[in-house]
Amino acid sequence: MIGTSYLPEGELIRDTETRAYTSSLDGLKKAMREGRILEGVAVRCSGDLTLTVEVGKFTGTIERDEAVFTQGEPVKDIAIITRVGKPVCFRVLSVTERGGMPVIKLSRRLAQRECVVNYLSGLTPGDIIAAKVTHLEHFGAFVDIGCGVASLLPIDCVSVSRIDHPAERLRVGCMMPVCVKSVERENGMTRRIYVTRRELLGTWEENAALFRVGQTVTGIVRSIESYGIFVELTPNLAGLAEWRDDVSVSQTAAVYIKSIVPEKMKIKLVIVDPYKGISPKRQAFAGCFPSVPQQVESAETDNTDDTDSVGTPDTDSPANLAEALHISRWRYSPDCCPRVIETVFDGDGTNNQS
Repeated sequence: MIGTSYLPEGELIRDTETRAYTSSLDGLKKAMREGRILEGVAVRCSGDLTLTVEVGKFTGTIERDEAVFTQGEPVKDIAIITRVGKPVCFRVLSVTERGGMPVIKLSRRLAQRECVVNYLSGLTPGDIIAAKVTHLEHFGAFVDIGCGVASLLPIDCVSVSRIDHPAERLRVGCMMPVCVKSVERENGMTRRIYVTRRELLGTWEENAALFRVGQTVTGIVRSIESYGIFVELTPNLAGLAEWRDDVSVSQTAAVYIKSIVPEKMKIKLVIVDPYKGISPKRQAFAGCFPSVPQQVESAETDNTDDTDSVGTPDTDSPANLAEALHISRWRYSPDCCPRVIETVFDGDGTNNQS
C-alpha cells in the first residue's frame, strides 16, 4: 500500500495532517524537517514563472526550477502556467522572515521526484493504482498518477466498446482506478507509465449477466456498418442490431434483447425506438469508480482463488484506490468461446493483448 502523500494532486489539500502542518509557521518548519509532502493552491504565476501558492493562511513561492520534475528534460512554460488555480503538491525548502513577514520557499520538483523514486519506480504492468483525469485529447486521456506526474490512458484502453473521444466516457477531475499497462525505464529510473482501464470494467460474461433475453434496455449507437448497427449496452459490452436508416452514431436508443450467445460472444438486438432521451455523455459519467474485477488479487496476499470479488473502491477515500492490487492475466472472452481475447501483464514492463 502506498502512502497518501503520493496521491494525485488535489487529494491532500483537505487532509487533516496537511491542515495541521500548514496552520502555523512552526508546523511548516516541522514539515520541512520531516520532508513531508503538502498541498496548496497556486493562485498566481509571475513573468519569470514563479508560482505563488496559498499555504493555509500563508503564501509561499515555487520558483521555475522547482516547479516540475523532468528527469533532465527542459521545463515547458505551459506546464507551470497551467497550474494556476489548481492544487499543487510541494515540500518546504525554507521558512524565514524578511521585514517581519514570513518568506516560504517551496519545491514541487522534490515532491514529484520522491513520488517517482519511492512509488512509481516500483510499479509493474498489472498494478492497479489511483488516477485523476487532468485533460482529454482525441487520442486518449492524460491522468495524474501521483503528485502531478502524468500518464497517458490511450483511447483504445478506455473501454472495450469503441469511442470517438474520451469525453464520451470520462471527465476532467474524475478519480478512478486504472491498471498499469506498460512502464518505460532508463538507467533504472521510470520515465513513462501508460495505463489502461478496460480490464477494470468487467469481462464479457460479467457484463452480459446484467441483461436477460426479452428485456428492452437503453443503449448508445457506437457504429453503423453495412451488416448492422453496434449498440453499446455497457462500456465493455456491445450488441449487434439489424440495419435501419433512422439512427446515427452517438444516438441513444431503446433496444430489445433478442438473444445472448456466450459461445460466439454475441448479443443480438432489435432497435425499438431511437430517441434523444438520456444524454450519452451523462451515461458515460456513471461508473466513474468501476468495480474492481473478480480476477484482481492483493499483491500482499497469496490468495489464489480468482472467484473472490474484491468489491467496489470507496469513492470517498481516494487512498483506497491506491491499494497494492495486481492483475496478472485478464480474459475478456468466455471460456466456452473459441475466440480468446485477453490481456497478459508481464513483469518486464510490457503487456500483451490478444
